[in-house]
Amino acid sequence: MTDLREPTEDNIAFMIEAIKSRLRMAAGAALQASRFPLEHYDEIKELYELVQAKPHFSVSEVEALVSELGRLSASKPSDA
Repeated sequence: MTDLREPTEDNIAFMIEAIKSRLRMAAGAALQASRFPLEHYDEIKELYELVQAKPHFSVSEVEALVSELGRLSASKPSDA
């Protein structure tokens, strides 16, 4: 099991891939882990934990999660 207590680029990549897999994202290739700054680690981890804990997602929930991931990947930490 991956130790997610440490904010590393490898952990971000792991969490982003897990989120994309759980959400069955057709456009998952658009979300590349390398686009997520390490400064957003805690927010990404919160999304990861939410996605892992919930068994099912409505369409609107998936859209909201994808929107938030897009915001995190596109923003600098000071923009968030």
